[in-house]
Amino acid sequence: MSRKRATLKEVAERAGVSIATVSNVFSGRKPVNDDLREKVEQAAKDLSFQIDRAASQLKSGKARVVGVLVPDLDDTFFTSLISRIEVMALKDGYDVIVASSRDDRQLEESRLQTLLGWRPSGIIAVPCSDTIPAALAREVGHLPTVLVDRVIPQSAAADTVTIDNFEAGEIAGRYLVEMGHSDIVLAASHLDIAPIRERVRGATSIVREMIGREPVAIALGSNAERGAEIFAHWLERHPLPSAVFALTNVTTLAVLTALARQRIDIPDQVSIIGFDDYTWMSARKTALTAIRQPVDEIAHLAWERLQKRMRGDASAPSPSILNTSLQVRDSTRRLVSPPVEGLLKVVEEQAADTPDKVKERPNRIH
Repeated sequence: MSRKRATLKEVAERAGVSIATVSNVFSGRKPVNDDLREKVEQAAKDLSFQIDRAASQLKSGKARVVGVLVPDLDDTFFTSLISRIEVMALKDGYDVIVASSRDDRQLEESRLQTLLGWRPSGIIAVPCSDTIPAALAREVGHLPTVLVDRVIPQSAAADTVTIDNFEAGEIAGRYLVEMGHSDIVLAASHLDIAPIRERVRGATSIVREMIGREPVAIALGSNAERGAEIFAHWLERHPLPSAVFALTNVTTLAVLTALARQRIDIPDQVSIIGFDDYTWMSARKTALTAIRQPVDEIAHLAWERLQKRMRGDASAPSPSILNTSLQVRDSTRRLVSPPVEGLLKVVEEQAADTPDKVKERPNRIH
Protein backbone atom coordinates (compact mmCIF):
# COMPACT_ATOMS: atom_id res chain seq x y z
CA MET A 1 0.00 0.00 0.00
CA SER A 2 1.47 3.35 -1.04
CA ARG A 3 2.14 5.95 1.65
CA LYS A 4 0.14 9.17 1.68
CA ARG A 5 2.10 12.19 0.42
CA ALA A 6 3.79 14.20 3.21
CA THR A 7 2.35 17.64 3.98
CA LEU A 8 3.87 20.99 4.89
CA LYS A 9 2.55 20.50 8.42
CA GLU A 10 4.35 17.16 8.81
CA VAL A 11 7.62 18.67 7.54
CA ALA A 12 7.20 21.59 9.96
CA GLU A 13 6.58 19.26 12.90
CA ARG A 14 9.60 17.10 12.07
CA ALA A 15 11.87 20.13 11.66
CA GLY A 16 10.48 21.84 14.76
CA VAL A 17 9.54 25.01 12.88
CA SER A 18 6.36 26.76 11.77
CA ILE A 19 4.47 25.93 8.59
CA ALA A 20 5.23 29.49 7.41
CA THR A 21 8.97 28.81 7.71
CA VAL A 22 8.66 25.64 5.62
CA SER A 23 6.66 27.55 3.03
CA ASN A 24 9.29 30.32 2.88
CA VAL A 25 12.11 27.80 2.43
CA PHE A 26 10.48 26.30 -0.65
CA SER A 27 8.84 29.41 -2.10
CA GLY A 28 11.67 31.87 -1.53
CA ARG A 29 9.15 34.57 -0.63
CA LYS A 30 11.02 35.48 2.58
CA PRO A 31 14.62 34.81 3.65
CA VAL A 32 15.26 31.96 6.10
CA ASN A 33 18.48 31.59 8.10
CA ASP A 34 20.80 28.74 7.14
CA ASP A 35 20.23 26.63 10.28
CA LEU A 36 16.46 26.57 9.87
CA ARG A 37 16.77 26.00 6.12
CA GLU A 38 18.97 22.94 6.71
CA LYS A 39 16.48 21.52 9.27
CA VAL A 40 13.57 21.97 6.86
CA GLU A 41 15.43 20.48 3.90
CA GLN A 42 16.54 17.47 5.96
CA ALA A 43 12.99 16.92 7.27
CA ALA A 44 11.63 17.15 3.71
CA LYS A 45 14.20 14.62 2.55
CA ASP A 46 13.38 12.22 5.41
CA LEU A 47 9.67 12.42 4.58
CA SER A 48 10.20 12.33 0.77
CA PHE A 49 8.28 15.60 0.64
CA GLN A 50 7.57 17.09 -2.78
CA ILE A 51 6.14 20.54 -3.50
CA ASP A 52 2.74 20.43 -5.18
CA ARG A 53 3.42 23.00 -7.90
CA ALA A 54 -0.07 22.75 -9.37
CA ALA A 55 -1.74 23.49 -6.03
CA SER A 56 0.69 26.32 -5.36
CA GLN A 57 -0.09 27.85 -8.73
CA LEU A 58 -3.84 27.67 -8.17
CA LYS A 59 -3.49 29.33 -4.78
CA SER A 60 -1.16 32.15 -5.85
CA GLY A 61 -2.51 32.71 -9.36
CA LYS A 62 0.90 32.22 -10.96
CA ALA A 63 3.68 29.65 -11.01
CA ARG A 64 7.13 30.30 -9.60
CA VAL A 65 8.46 28.95 -12.86
CA VAL A 66 10.62 30.68 -15.44
CA GLY A 67 10.96 29.49 -19.03
CA VAL A 68 14.32 29.61 -20.82
CA LEU A 69 14.45 29.11 -24.59
CA VAL A 70 17.74 28.64 -26.49
CA PRO A 71 18.52 27.67 -30.09
CA ASP A 72 20.77 24.68 -29.39
CA LEU A 73 21.68 22.63 -26.30
CA ASP A 74 24.77 21.31 -28.09
CA ASP A 75 26.27 24.80 -27.98
CA THR A 76 28.37 25.31 -24.83
CA PHE A 77 27.53 29.01 -24.67
CA PHE A 78 23.81 28.30 -24.28
CA THR A 79 24.25 25.48 -21.75
CA SER A 80 26.58 27.70 -19.71
CA LEU A 81 23.99 30.47 -19.80
CA ILE A 82 21.23 28.09 -18.66
CA SER A 83 23.38 26.70 -15.85
CA ARG A 84 24.03 30.14 -14.41
CA ILE A 85 20.39 31.20 -14.68
CA GLU A 86 19.28 28.00 -12.92
CA VAL A 87 21.56 28.73 -9.96
CA MET A 88 20.16 32.26 -9.53
CA ALA A 89 16.57 31.13 -10.07
CA LEU A 90 16.85 28.37 -7.47
CA LYS A 91 18.30 30.82 -4.95
CA ASP A 92 15.27 33.09 -5.51
CA GLY A 93 12.76 30.26 -5.23
CA TYR A 94 12.01 29.63 -8.91
CA ASP A 95 12.09 26.48 -11.01
CA VAL A 96 13.42 26.69 -14.56
CA ILE A 97 11.95 24.93 -17.59
CA VAL A 98 14.33 24.75 -20.56
CA ALA A 99 13.44 24.32 -24.22
CA SER A 100 15.57 24.19 -27.36
CA SER A 101 14.40 25.28 -30.80
CA ARG A 102 17.16 23.35 -32.62
CA ASP A 103 17.67 26.48 -34.73
CA ASP A 104 14.29 25.85 -36.37
CA ARG A 105 11.76 28.70 -36.38
CA GLN A 106 8.73 26.41 -36.67
CA LEU A 107 9.93 24.25 -33.78
CA GLU A 108 10.69 27.44 -31.86
CA GLU A 109 7.02 28.47 -32.02
CA SER A 110 5.93 25.02 -30.83
CA ARG A 111 8.40 24.99 -27.91
CA LEU A 112 7.32 28.47 -26.87
CA GLN A 113 3.67 27.42 -26.83
CA THR A 114 4.64 24.57 -24.52
CA LEU A 115 6.58 26.90 -22.21
CA LEU A 116 3.71 29.38 -22.12
CA GLY A 117 1.35 26.54 -21.21
CA TRP A 118 3.06 26.42 -17.82
CA ARG A 119 1.93 30.01 -17.19
CA PRO A 120 5.47 31.03 -16.26
CA SER A 121 6.28 34.11 -14.23
CA GLY A 122 8.69 35.15 -16.98
CA ILE A 123 10.69 34.12 -20.03
CA ILE A 124 14.36 34.46 -20.95
CA ALA A 125 14.74 33.74 -24.66
CA VAL A 126 17.53 33.47 -27.20
CA PRO A 127 15.66 33.54 -30.54
CA CYS A 128 17.01 31.39 -33.36
CA SER A 129 16.78 34.37 -35.75
CA ASP A 130 16.77 38.17 -35.69
CA THR A 131 12.98 38.16 -35.37
CA ILE A 132 11.15 37.76 -32.07
CA PRO A 133 9.01 34.60 -32.38
CA ALA A 134 5.33 35.37 -32.96
CA ALA A 135 4.21 33.39 -29.91
CA LEU A 136 6.50 35.47 -27.70
CA ALA A 137 5.78 38.79 -29.45
CA ARG A 138 2.11 38.38 -28.51
CA GLU A 139 3.11 38.05 -24.84
CA VAL A 140 5.59 40.94 -24.66
CA GLY A 141 3.99 43.73 -22.67
CA HIS A 142 2.21 41.61 -20.09
CA LEU A 143 4.58 38.65 -19.63
CA PRO A 144 8.01 39.63 -18.20
CA THR A 145 10.47 38.87 -20.99
CA VAL A 146 14.21 39.30 -21.50
CA LEU A 147 15.86 38.63 -24.87
CA VAL A 148 19.51 37.55 -24.94
CA ASP A 149 22.27 37.28 -27.54
CA ARG A 150 20.59 36.88 -30.95
CA VAL A 151 18.66 40.12 -30.96
CA ILE A 152 18.94 43.61 -32.39
CA PRO A 153 18.73 45.77 -29.23
CA GLN A 154 17.50 48.92 -30.98
CA SER A 155 14.42 47.19 -32.43
CA ALA A 156 13.47 44.92 -29.54
CA ALA A 157 10.19 45.44 -27.69
CA ALA A 158 11.60 43.87 -24.51
CA ASP A 159 14.72 44.18 -22.33
CA THR A 160 17.82 42.84 -24.07
CA VAL A 161 21.25 41.64 -22.95
CA THR A 162 23.89 41.36 -25.68
CA ILE A 163 27.58 41.89 -26.30
CA ASP A 164 29.14 44.50 -28.57
CA ASN A 165 29.56 42.10 -31.49
CA PHE A 166 31.03 44.73 -33.82
CA GLU A 167 33.73 45.50 -31.27
CA ALA A 168 34.44 41.78 -30.77
CA GLY A 169 35.12 41.38 -34.50
CA GLU A 170 37.17 44.55 -34.52
CA ILE A 171 39.36 43.39 -31.60
CA ALA A 172 40.21 40.10 -33.33
CA GLY A 173 40.77 41.69 -36.75
CA ARG A 174 43.06 44.39 -35.37
CA TYR A 175 45.12 41.87 -33.41
CA LEU A 176 45.66 39.63 -36.43
CA VAL A 177 46.75 42.54 -38.62
CA GLU A 178 49.11 43.79 -35.92
CA MET A 179 50.58 40.27 -35.83
CA GLY A 180 51.33 40.58 -39.55
CA HIS A 181 48.38 38.68 -41.04
CA SER A 182 46.64 39.83 -44.20
CA ASP A 183 45.12 36.60 -45.58
CA ILE A 184 42.37 36.09 -43.00
CA VAL A 185 39.29 33.83 -43.02
CA LEU A 186 36.23 34.46 -40.82
CA ALA A 187 34.59 31.15 -39.87
CA ALA A 188 30.96 32.15 -39.27
CA SER A 189 27.99 29.99 -38.30
CA HIS A 190 25.02 31.65 -40.03
CA LEU A 191 25.43 34.99 -41.78
CA ASP A 192 21.71 35.73 -41.45
CA ILE A 193 22.01 36.09 -37.65
CA ALA A 194 22.58 39.65 -36.39
CA PRO A 195 25.45 38.97 -33.90
CA ILE A 196 27.39 37.02 -36.52
CA ARG A 197 26.88 39.70 -39.16
CA GLU A 198 28.14 42.30 -36.69
CA ARG A 199 31.26 40.27 -35.86
CA VAL A 200 31.96 39.90 -39.58
CA ARG A 201 31.34 43.61 -40.11
CA GLY A 202 33.65 44.59 -37.25
CA ALA A 203 36.52 42.37 -38.39
CA THR A 204 36.09 43.35 -42.05
CA SER A 205 35.97 47.06 -41.25
CA ILE A 206 39.20 47.14 -39.24
CA VAL A 207 41.16 44.89 -41.62
CA ARG A 208 40.09 47.00 -44.60
CA GLU A 209 41.00 50.17 -42.75
CA MET A 210 44.45 48.92 -41.71
CA ILE A 211 45.67 47.11 -44.83
CA GLY A 212 43.15 47.79 -47.58
CA ARG A 213 42.06 44.15 -47.84
CA GLU A 214 38.99 42.25 -46.69
CA PRO A 215 38.85 38.88 -44.94
CA VAL A 216 36.84 36.04 -46.47
CA ALA A 217 33.70 34.97 -44.55
CA ILE A 218 32.56 31.34 -44.73
CA ALA A 219 29.28 30.04 -43.23
CA LEU A 220 29.87 26.70 -41.48
CA GLY A 221 26.50 26.28 -39.74
CA SER A 222 25.82 25.43 -36.10
CA ASN A 223 26.93 21.79 -36.12
CA ALA A 224 30.64 21.24 -35.48
CA GLU A 225 30.97 18.01 -37.48
CA ARG A 226 29.14 19.38 -40.51
CA GLY A 227 31.09 22.63 -40.18
CA ALA A 228 34.37 20.72 -40.23
CA GLU A 229 33.35 19.06 -43.51
CA ILE A 230 32.42 22.41 -45.07
CA PHE A 231 35.69 24.01 -44.00
CA ALA A 232 37.77 21.05 -45.15
CA HIS A 233 36.02 21.22 -48.52
CA TRP A 234 36.84 24.95 -48.73
CA LEU A 235 40.51 24.34 -47.84
CA GLU A 236 40.84 21.81 -50.66
CA ARG A 237 39.90 24.49 -53.19
CA HIS A 238 41.68 27.56 -51.82
CA PRO A 239 45.18 28.54 -50.70
CA LEU A 240 45.77 28.08 -46.99
CA PRO A 241 45.05 31.36 -45.15
CA SER A 242 47.58 32.65 -42.64
CA ALA A 243 44.89 33.12 -39.96
CA VAL A 244 41.32 32.10 -39.10
CA PHE A 245 38.98 33.92 -36.74
CA ALA A 246 36.18 31.55 -35.66
CA LEU A 247 33.10 33.54 -34.68
CA THR A 248 31.46 31.00 -32.33
CA ASN A 249 32.67 28.17 -30.10
CA VAL A 250 31.03 25.68 -32.49
CA THR A 251 32.86 27.06 -35.54
CA THR A 252 36.06 27.06 -33.45
CA LEU A 253 35.64 23.31 -33.00
CA ALA A 254 34.79 22.89 -36.68
CA VAL A 255 37.95 24.72 -37.80
CA LEU A 256 40.18 22.81 -35.37
CA THR A 257 38.71 19.50 -36.52
CA ALA A 258 39.21 20.27 -40.22
CA LEU A 259 42.81 21.43 -39.69
CA ALA A 260 43.64 18.38 -37.54
CA ARG A 261 42.30 15.98 -40.17
CA GLN A 262 44.50 17.62 -42.79
CA ARG A 263 47.49 17.67 -40.42
CA ILE A 264 47.81 21.44 -40.59
CA ASP A 265 49.83 22.75 -37.67
CA ILE A 266 48.68 25.58 -35.39
CA PRO A 267 50.11 28.21 -35.30
CA ASP A 268 53.08 27.35 -37.57
CA GLN A 269 50.91 27.04 -40.67
CA VAL A 270 47.70 28.77 -39.57
CA SER A 271 46.99 31.09 -36.65
CA ILE A 272 43.58 30.80 -34.95
CA ILE A 273 41.43 33.02 -32.76
CA GLY A 274 38.48 31.20 -31.20
CA PHE A 275 35.32 32.50 -29.59
CA ASP A 276 33.78 32.19 -26.07
CA ASP A 277 36.97 30.99 -24.31
CA TYR A 278 35.93 27.84 -22.47
CA THR A 279 38.24 25.67 -20.35
CA TRP A 280 38.93 23.24 -23.19
CA MET A 281 40.42 26.08 -25.24
CA SER A 282 43.29 26.54 -22.80
CA ALA A 283 43.53 22.84 -21.83
CA ARG A 284 45.30 21.97 -25.07
CA LYS A 285 48.91 21.48 -26.16
CA THR A 286 48.47 24.66 -28.19
CA ALA A 287 46.19 26.85 -26.06
CA LEU A 288 43.80 28.97 -28.09
CA THR A 289 43.80 32.73 -28.32
CA ALA A 290 40.11 33.61 -27.95
CA ILE A 291 37.50 36.32 -27.65
CA ARG A 292 35.92 35.93 -24.21
CA GLN A 293 32.23 36.67 -23.68
CA PRO A 294 31.28 37.68 -20.10
CA VAL A 295 28.84 34.77 -19.65
CA ASP A 296 28.45 35.31 -15.90
CA GLU A 297 27.57 38.95 -16.40
CA ILE A 298 25.17 38.17 -19.27
CA ALA A 299 23.29 35.65 -17.12
CA HIS A 300 23.30 37.94 -14.07
CA LEU A 301 21.92 40.91 -16.00
CA ALA A 302 19.28 38.79 -17.73
CA TRP A 303 18.06 37.39 -14.41
CA GLU A 304 18.22 40.78 -12.69
CA ARG A 305 16.12 42.37 -15.44
CA LEU A 306 13.60 39.53 -15.36
CA GLN A 307 13.32 39.77 -11.57
CA LYS A 308 12.51 43.49 -11.80
CA ARG A 309 9.83 42.87 -14.40
CA MET A 310 8.30 40.03 -12.39
CA ARG A 311 8.13 42.39 -9.41
CA GLY A 312 6.12 44.87 -11.44
CA ASP A 313 8.65 47.21 -13.06
CA ALA A 314 6.79 48.76 -16.01
CA SER A 315 9.50 51.11 -17.29
CA ALA A 316 10.46 51.24 -20.98
CA PRO A 317 12.51 48.31 -22.38
CA SER A 318 16.22 48.75 -21.77
CA PRO A 319 19.19 47.33 -23.74
CA SER A 320 22.36 46.16 -21.98
CA ILE A 321 25.43 45.84 -24.21
CA LEU A 322 28.52 44.25 -22.68
CA ASN A 323 32.14 44.21 -23.85
CA THR A 324 34.28 41.21 -24.75
CA SER A 325 38.02 40.76 -24.21
CA LEU A 326 40.89 39.09 -26.06
CA GLN A 327 42.72 36.27 -24.27
CA VAL A 328 46.10 35.91 -26.00
CA ARG A 329 47.66 32.43 -25.94
CA ASP A 330 49.70 30.17 -28.24
CA SER A 331 47.49 29.67 -31.30
CA THR A 332 48.42 32.98 -32.96
CA ARG A 333 51.87 33.54 -34.46
CA ARG A 334 53.55 36.79 -35.40
CA LEU A 335 54.64 36.75 -39.03
CA VAL A 336 58.13 37.92 -39.95
CA SER A 337 56.95 40.75 -42.19
CA PRO A 338 53.74 42.56 -41.17
CA PRO A 339 51.67 44.15 -43.96
CA VAL A 340 53.61 47.34 -44.83
CA GLU A 341 50.53 49.33 -45.90
CA GLY A 342 48.78 48.65 -42.61
CA LEU A 343 51.87 49.38 -40.53
CA LEU A 344 52.38 52.73 -42.24
CA LYS A 345 48.70 53.60 -41.69
CA VAL A 346 48.97 52.84 -37.98
CA VAL A 347 52.18 54.88 -37.75
CA GLU A 348 50.57 57.84 -39.53
CA GLU A 349 47.56 57.74 -37.18
CA GLN A 350 49.84 57.62 -34.13
CA ALA A 351 51.86 60.55 -35.45
CA ALA A 352 48.74 62.63 -36.02
CA ASP A 353 47.79 62.27 -32.35
CA THR A 354 51.20 63.05 -30.79
CA PRO A 355 53.25 66.23 -30.19
CA ASP A 356 55.72 67.35 -32.89
CA LYS A 357 58.68 66.24 -30.80
CA VAL A 358 57.41 62.67 -30.76
CA LYS A 359 56.20 62.55 -34.36
CA GLU A 360 59.71 61.88 -35.62
CA ARG A 361 59.98 58.55 -33.79
CA PRO A 362 58.00 56.43 -36.30
CA ASN A 363 60.49 57.37 -39.03
CA ARG A 364 63.04 55.11 -37.31
CA ILE A 365 60.80 52.02 -37.73
CA HIS A 366 62.11 49.71 -40.47
